[in-house]
Amino acid sequence: MLDEVVNEIKGIEIKQETEVQIDLDVTSYIPEEYISDSNQKIEIYQSIALCKNEEDIQNIIDEMIDRFGNMPSELENLIDIARIKYLAKPKHIIKIASRKTSIVFTFENSKEDDGIENHILDLVKIYGNSIKFSAGIKPMVTLNIGTRSERAILNEVTEFLKKLY
Repeated sequence: MLDEVVNEIKGIEIKQETEVQIDLDVTSYIPEEYISDSNQKIEIYQSIALCKNEEDIQNIIDEMIDRFGNMPSELENLIDIARIKYLAKPKHIIKIASRKTSIVFTFENSKEDDGIENHILDLVKIYGNSIKFSAGIKPMVTLNIGTRSERAILNEVTEFLKKLY
């Protein structure tokens, strides 16, 4: 916070970080049976929310296993969602949502040269007819994954983000 004030005084432009909205059909939370203490749960939720890279994710996973044992699938899903968020931010994605057997990626209206429109042909080469592009104020890419399996949804979203420019 103090850095932002100092930069503002110096006249340095502060870029507002966009929050990525995730609306996937997956169960993601910390089960009561895994961590019953509410203070510990809040601490873990905060740590997961602050993950900015794979190293942060791995540190959380190691800590969880050391402190509480093997993670339940709901918690693994929550950590995968944190991974998806940090992968999506630099790609200018503002929303990722499940729609039946598809995933819709919504991009912010970016004036940058590296917008999604410049990468559509690359995506079509990779995904063929499984992908659709919708231009507009907020461009969207719809990826048909053909399943509603929680693990498949998370894996497909993660792989798509890794392949996206």
